[in-house]
Amino acid sequence: MHSKREKFAQSSIATRLSNYIRSRGMRYCLGLVGAILCVLLLVMPSAYVTEGPGPTRNVLGTVTSEQGKKVDMIEVSGVKTYRDTGKLLLVTVNSYGISEPVTNAQVLMAWVNPKAGVLPREAVIPPNQTVDEYQKKSEKQMTGAQDSASQQALSFLKSRGQDVSKAKISMHVDEIGGPSAGLMYTLGAIDKLTEADETGGKAIAGTGTMEKDGKVGGIGGIRLKMIGAKRDGATWFLAPKANCSEVVGNVPDGLRDVQVSTLSDAYEALVAIGQGKGDSLPHCTVNK
Repeated sequence: MHSKREKFAQSSIATRLSNYIRSRGMRYCLGLVGAILCVLLLVMPSAYVTEGPGPTRNVLGTVTSEQGKKVDMIEVSGVKTYRDTGKLLLVTVNSYGISEPVTNAQVLMAWVNPKAGVLPREAVIPPNQTVDEYQKKSEKQMTGAQDSASQQALSFLKSRGQDVSKAKISMHVDEIGGPSAGLMYTLGAIDKLTEADETGGKAIAGTGTMEKDGKVGGIGGIRLKMIGAKRDGATWFLAPKANCSEVVGNVPDGLRDVQVSTLSDAYEALVAIGQGKGDSLPHCTVNK
C-alpha cells in the first residue's frame, strides 16, 4: 500500500503536469511529444546501408604486410619486371551498416549527401545470408578476381608474342573484398611485365570485373568510386560499358571517363592515355 506521503507526491506531480499543459496549450504539448518521438525514431537502428567513397590503392605500388614489411601489391617472379612512373588506382566503396546497423539519422544524412549513397540492406546482404557468410563470399570473390587477373594478364601477353612461361604472379591486397578490382589487377600485372611506361606518369583509375573470356564486367557503386578516384588525384577513369548508364551525368569535374568492354580495350586506352592521345577515346554514353 502507498503511504499518504507517496500519494501526495503523485497527486502533486499530476497537478503540476496538468497545470503545465493548460499553461502551454494542447498544441504545444502535442508538438513536444512529436519532437520526442522524432528524436527516438532517428536514433533507432535502420534497415538500410549507407555508402561513401572508399580508399584507392595504387596496384603498381607497395603495401605493408602482416609482418610489417613493405611488399609490392602485385609481386612478379621468374621474369624481369619494370617500373612505371605513374599510378594505376583500384577504387573502393565504404559500406556502413553491415556488421552493425546504422541509425535512421545516419541514413538521412547520407541520403541528402551527394557524395554518399543509401541502399536497402537486402540489396547488399540477401535475407537468407548471415554477415559472416557475406564476408566469406566477398573474400572468395576477391581471391577469384586475383587469380583471374593473373591468368588473363599472362594470356594477354602470350597472345602478343611475349614469353611469360616462367612468370609467377601473386597479389597482396587481402583487405579489399569483392571482384570489382579485377581489371586494375590485370592491367597492373601487364604493366609490370612490359618495358613500356604505359601510364606516361599519369594517375589512371578504373574498375570492373575481369572475366575469363577477356570481357570487363559491370560492378556496383561506380558513382562513389569515381568520386574517390578524383579525390585521390586520378584524371582518367576506365569504366565498364555495362555501367555507362550510371556514369553519364555523374563524372566529377576534372575526371575523364573512358568506356571499355574488354581487356584489350582497357590496355589500348591505357597506352593512349600514357602517350597523350586519350582525347579520342570513347566516353560513356546512354543507349536510347
